[in-house]
Amino acid sequence: MFSVFNTFNTSALQILIILSLLLASAAQISFSSSQSNSNSGVNVWPKPRNFSWPQPQQANLLSPNFSITFPDHHKYLSSSVKRYLQLILSEHHLPLVNPSSFIHINTSAPPLLTLSVTVADLSAPLHHGVDESYTLTIPIAGGAADLAAQTAWGAMRGLETFSQLVWGDPSLVAVGVYVWDSPLFGHRGVMLDTSRNSYGVRDMLRTIEAMSANKLNVFHWHITDSHSFPLMVPSEPELASKGSYGSNMHYSPADVTKIVEFGLEHGVRVLPEIDSPGHTGSWAAAYPDIVTCANMFWWPDGVDWADRLAAEPGTGHLNPLNPKTYQVLKNIIRDVAILFPEPFYHAGADEIIPGCWKADPTIQSFLSEGGTLSQLLELFVNSTFPYIVSLNRTVVYWEDVLLDDNIKVQSTVLPQEHTILQTWNNGHNNTKRIVSSGYRVIVSSSEFYYLDCGHGDFLGNNSIYDQQTGSGTKNGGSWCGPFKTWQTMYNYDITYGLTEEEVKLVLGGEVALWSEQADPTVLDARIWPRASAVAESLWSGNRDEKGMKRYAEATDRLNEWRSRIVARGVGAEPIQPLWCVRNPGMCNTFNPVA
Repeated sequence: MFSVFNTFNTSALQILIILSLLLASAAQISFSSSQSNSNSGVNVWPKPRNFSWPQPQQANLLSPNFSITFPDHHKYLSSSVKRYLQLILSEHHLPLVNPSSFIHINTSAPPLLTLSVTVADLSAPLHHGVDESYTLTIPIAGGAADLAAQTAWGAMRGLETFSQLVWGDPSLVAVGVYVWDSPLFGHRGVMLDTSRNSYGVRDMLRTIEAMSANKLNVFHWHITDSHSFPLMVPSEPELASKGSYGSNMHYSPADVTKIVEFGLEHGVRVLPEIDSPGHTGSWAAAYPDIVTCANMFWWPDGVDWADRLAAEPGTGHLNPLNPKTYQVLKNIIRDVAILFPEPFYHAGADEIIPGCWKADPTIQSFLSEGGTLSQLLELFVNSTFPYIVSLNRTVVYWEDVLLDDNIKVQSTVLPQEHTILQTWNNGHNNTKRIVSSGYRVIVSSSEFYYLDCGHGDFLGNNSIYDQQTGSGTKNGGSWCGPFKTWQTMYNYDITYGLTEEEVKLVLGGEVALWSEQADPTVLDARIWPRASAVAESLWSGNRDEKGMKRYAEATDRLNEWRSRIVARGVGAEPIQPLWCVRNPGMCNTFNPVA
C-alpha cells in the first residue's frame, strides 16, 4: 500500500479559527428544514444506485493532513489517486445552496484523516464490460473512510464520488454515508467529430477529464471525414500532409498516445473511427485514383435530391473496385490498431450516396453488367471486415450498413460475435430492428442524442431562411432540429419497447457532436451539461425508486453539478437563472405546458 498526503500542518490556533468560521457560517444563512438532499447542495452526479445518508445528515471536518492509501502498483490508479487527492484538498467547492443550514456540522468529532482504497483485481483492463462497481463507507466518527472496488476503474468512479462529498473552506465531508454503486450500461460515451472543424489536443483532454467526472467512459473519436484527414498515419503520411487543413491541425502518433494515456488515467476508453467507404473525400488529395466523385459540387443545380453526390457539401467515396483502395485502407487500419489499444474499431460505413459511386466510370461499367450498389458495399465489407477482426478488434459500424433503404449488406456478411451497430435514425424503431436481428447496439438516436441539432444549417444561398411568416422554417434549417434540451436527453429510455433478452444487447449510448458548426470556442457549452444528463440516465437511470421519471428532482442537482464543473474549468452552459437555484421548487410547474 502507498499513502499520498499533503505536507503542511495546522496549528491549534488555526483549528480554533476554523471552528469559529464554521459556526458563524452556519448562523448566517437560514433555509427551510424541509429541504431534501436533492437540493441541499451536497450531491453526487450521476446519482448513485444506492446512496444512504441518514437523517440528521452530518458533516465533519476533513483533516488538512488527509491522505489516501491505495495499492501503488497500478500505473493509472496511482495517477488517479494523486489527482483526486490534490482536487479534494484544494477544490473548496462552495455550493449554490449553502448546506450548513440543514446539515449538522459536528465540529467536536475527529476529522476524517484517511480514505483507504482496496481493489480486488488490479489486472482487469479498461475494456467494455469491465466491472466499475464500488462501495464507499464514510463513518460518522471520522478517522478513516473505505473505498472498495473490484477493479481500478471502479475505484476511479468511487474517488469521483468521494470528491463530490467534500466541500467548503475549510473542507467538510459528509459522514455516516454508505454508497453502493454500479452502472446500468457499460458503454457511456461522447462522440466528437474532429474532421469538419479542428480541435486541439488540450480541448480533447479537457473533454475526457469532464467525461470522467461524469462517469462517462468512452470517448468516440470520429477522426476523419470528407472534409479533412488530420491523423498522421505512419505508413500513409501523405493522407494528413495533403488531406488535413494544415500542419498545425494534425494529430501525430505522440498526440494520440497522449490522448489515449490521459484517457486511461481517467478511466475513459478512446474509440477511434476511420469512416469509410463514404465520407472519404479528404483522401483524394493523396490518392485521387481511389476516391469517386471527389471535389465535385455536392448537389448540382436541377438534380433531384435522390441523385445528389453527398449528404452535405464534401463529396467522395472510396472505390471498392480499385485494389489500391484496400492497400491504403489496410495500412491505415493496421496503424490505427497499433496506436489505439481499444478492442473496438469503428469502421463507419454510413451515408453511402448512390450518385457518388455512379459518377465513376468503372462502377458505371460494373452496374451496366448487372451489378448492384449493395454488391459493391458487400465487396468492400468482405475485403476489410476480416482484416479488422484478424487484429483482434470488434468492428463497430453505423446502422446504415444493415438498415439503409438503398445500399446495405446481408446480415450473413456481418457475424454477430464480431459486429456492433450504432444507431442514429428513427429512435426506438431502429434500436428494435438491430437487437431483434441479434446484434449488439450502441444508441445515438439523432432525435435525442445529437448535440449539434437546433443551430440552423451551414449551407449558403438557402431559401429556407427567407421566411416572413414564421412558418415552414423547418427548425431554422436544422435537419434534426429542434435543439435537444437536457430534459429531452435525460428522459430518453434507450431500451424502450425491447424484450428482456433484447435489452441485454444494448451496450449503452453516446451523445454525438458533429462539427459543421462547432469548434473549440463552443465545445464545452455544446456538450455540457447535456451530456451530464445522459451520463446519469445511463449510469443509474432516469427514474426514482417508485419507477417515476425524476427529471424534476434532477434539476436542482444538475444546477449544482453544473456549477461545480464550471469551477473545475468546464464551460458548461446554464440551465436556469440563479434565482431558481436559490428558490428551490419555484421554477417548477404543476400544470401541463403546451
